[in-house]
Amino acid sequence: MRFLVDESLSARVASLLRTSGHDAVHVGDRDLLGARDDAVMAAAAQERRVVLSADTDFGELLALGRHPGPSVVIFRRAPRRPESQVSILLASLPDTEQELTRGAILVLTPGHARLRLLPVEEAVEEPME
Repeated sequence: MRFLVDESLSARVASLLRTSGHDAVHVGDRDLLGARDDAVMAAAAQERRVVLSADTDFGELLALGRHPGPSVVIFRRAPRRPESQVSILLASLPDTEQELTRGAILVLTPGHARLRLLPVEEAVEEPME
C-alpha cells in the first residue's frame, strides 16, 4: 500500500513500512511539516496514499463531508513506539486493505480495529412514535 505518515507520528513509521514492502513517506519528505490538515489530505489524494495519523482531525474532516478522501488510518490510545504502531497496522491490513484502497476511515486501538467506509453518511434520525 501507499501511505503518507502525518507529523503526529514518527518518520520511523514510514521507514518501517518501507522495510515491510510498502510505499510510505512522511510529511517531512514532502515539505508538509506544519501544513494544514486539508493540505496533507490533498497531497495524499493526489499521490493516492492513505494518511496515517494520531490526529483525529483527519477523520473529522472526512466525517463532516469537508473532504471526500483519501482513506485515513487513525491510531487511538496506541503505543508510542513506531515499531508497535506499525505492528498494529500490519496486523489489520489483511482484513482492511481492500476497503482502504476504495476509501475508508480505520481507527486502530490496541486489540481493536473499527472501519467506516467513505463517504461517511450522516445518521438519519427516525421520528419517535
